[in-house]
Amino acid sequence: MNPRDDPGLDQLGRFIRDLDRGTTLWDAGTLVACLVVAFGICWLTGRKRPSDSVWFGRALVDGVLFPLLALALTYSAQLVVGGFHAVPLLRIAVPVLLSLAGIRLLARVLTLVFPSSAGARLVERVFSWVAWIAAALWIMGLLPPVMAEMEKIRFAFGKSQISLLGLVQGVVACGVVLVLALWISAALEQRVLRQHLHDLSLRKVAANTIRAVLLLVGLLFALSAVGVDLTALSVLGGALGVGLGFGLQKLAANYVSGFVILAERSLRIGDTVRVDGFEGTVMDIKTRYTLIRSLTGRESIVPNEKLITERIENLSLADPRILLTCDVTVGYDSDVEQVQKILVDAAAACTRVLTDPAPSARLARFGADGLEFCLLFWIADPSNGQLNVRSDINLHVLKAFRAAGIDIPYPQRVLHVKDSDAVAHRTLKGVATSQQ
Repeated sequence: MNPRDDPGLDQLGRFIRDLDRGTTLWDAGTLVACLVVAFGICWLTGRKRPSDSVWFGRALVDGVLFPLLALALTYSAQLVVGGFHAVPLLRIAVPVLLSLAGIRLLARVLTLVFPSSAGARLVERVFSWVAWIAAALWIMGLLPPVMAEMEKIRFAFGKSQISLLGLVQGVVACGVVLVLALWISAALEQRVLRQHLHDLSLRKVAANTIRAVLLLVGLLFALSAVGVDLTALSVLGGALGVGLGFGLQKLAANYVSGFVILAERSLRIGDTVRVDGFEGTVMDIKTRYTLIRSLTGRESIVPNEKLITERIENLSLADPRILLTCDVTVGYDSDVEQVQKILVDAAAACTRVLTDPAPSARLARFGADGLEFCLLFWIADPSNGQLNVRSDINLHVLKAFRAAGIDIPYPQRVLHVKDSDAVAHRTLKGVATSQQ
């Protein structure tokens, strides 16, 4: 191949030739001026920016606004100044800033929507590599021939064919639309839903619904833009419906149950619930499962269908007050009225015990080892723990019993031996036999 016919070599040769014309300083000065103006605009408009802003990022230059402004200024300068002399640096800066704007948009939106997702970070890295490779090909002038070769590579899908270039363009278009849909849904959740919907559960179901609708509409528009026949999706929809009816019915039931829970608000984030003996606070209600965290730090992942179809105790739904009991046994010779007074005073001394209903002590039963009393009291904050309240009251009771000389008896067992002479005779006989 003749080197002059190679567009890649021609582009590189023109770039080197333009650098030797002596206008590089003007070109570099124009590029620096565009970057400084873009940064100044970002600094003036983003001084009161929120910490999770997509436009400004954390340090102004890592947001979306800076590369977009720099791209617009640099491209305008290329058109204006390029009419008077060569601008090789501005030509290089345009694809670099375009790739940087796309990378910053994807990174900031994924960080906002999925702050702790490893998959989102992987997608960001892959897109960054693809964007920088595309920018390098653009700068060297190799992008048009690469696109032409990709157009020649075709795949057959039934009676239709699609080129590799069309497939890549479709993926890029769908990705851009999905990122914009996620950005819009996150902005609506932060700016609109948080101000008008104070209930966290209702706000979450509204945000999930808006995000699902925007993603679906955006995906349909993207597929239509790249030439995909949407009528073919009806077959996929029918197959998906059959799959949901048979193999995915449990998964679909969990997703539907999640929306029902959020819409009915039978369970809300922050409620204290008991599920299958596991008691804790509802930390998050996702579309498939609910995350419950106990006071001990353990977390339980409960499918949403279970919360709909089975009996769940919600300790925070109507009245947060719960009844607790402490059992104690004293000797039969103890003063019953004194014991009751000590128990009631011990409960009243605890700040978390309610005065209405007031604590009370009852003689529950005549036990084998002593008189068994039951102390009943109410608390209004079970989320702060129950065992700690019982422990404080038991310590007060033990100290008061010891000061009053009230005995807490040990378990007593009486052994009755019948026909002691026969037992002694058998014992002596066994010892004599063993000595023989």
